[in-house]
This record gives sequence, C-alpha cells and structure tokens, in this order.
Amino acid sequence: MEVLQEILVFFTFAVALGYMITKFIWKPAFLKSKKKSDKSCGVSSCGCH
Repeated sequence: MEVLQEILVFFTFAVALGYMITKFIWKPAFLKSKKKSDKSCGVSSCGCH
C-alpha cells in the first residue's frame, strides 16, 4: 500500500510541477490564445466586436 501512495504523491507532484512550468515559464503553441484581429467582423464596419 505504501508503494501506491508514493506513486500517487509522485504523480501529483509531477502534474503540479508541469502546471507551474506551463503557467509561468514555457507557453506551448497549443495553449496560446488566438490573436485578435483589428478588422471589423461584418460588411457594415459597425465596430461592435
């Protein structure tokens, strides 16, 4: 039973460390937000978005 607990603790630590790295240090391409364009959305150029 101790081995299972050690594995779960290590897994939790690895997930937390991975989260901290992706949050503060390294931003992978699939997590980056889409860039907003300066173009208007419709034909009327209302600027509502």
